[in-house]
Amino acid sequence: MNENKNTGFTLWLTGLSGAGKSTIASRLTAVLEELGQPVEWLDGDDLRQHVCKGLGFSREDRFENIRRAVYLAGLLNRHDVITIVSVISPYREMREYARQTLSGFAEIYVDCPLQVCEERDVKGLYAKARRGDIPLFTGITDPYEIPEHPELTLHTAEQSPEESVATLLEWLKNNKGM
Repeated sequence: MNENKNTGFTLWLTGLSGAGKSTIASRLTAVLEELGQPVEWLDGDDLRQHVCKGLGFSREDRFENIRRAVYLAGLLNRHDVITIVSVISPYREMREYARQTLSGFAEIYVDCPLQVCEERDVKGLYAKARRGDIPLFTGITDPYEIPEHPELTLHTAEQSPEESVATLLEWLKNNKGM
């Protein structure tokens, strides 16, 4: 394999809990697999359960969670795998670290108003955070720093998941030659 022709890259889906990151990532992964593309999806909840177990939600622990996701994405990218990472990654500094570390990084902002995210919240996490049961909950008691220059923004309060995936596929066609 020619190392100079690396075709792996990372689509980094960031946004509030309930914005639609995992739904979009899951559907995009399925479409790319159907197209015969080597693709892997790293989901924030799965990472926390298996790779980042024991990490809390302090700024330092959140950053360690992102470092581990970036490391895994880099390994996959080096083997020409398209990697879709769906993690809240609330701080710009975290996403900038991913951008600087991963050569094929694209930040995809999954934009959804907080109120809509709360309405979609099947786990009741926002309600628990508002009651004070969950400290440091992004968007309620901990900040989410909106991306300043994402490669693509998906407006999931206005688009269906299928429309968001179609928008992403069009972006991939125009920017990654797929």
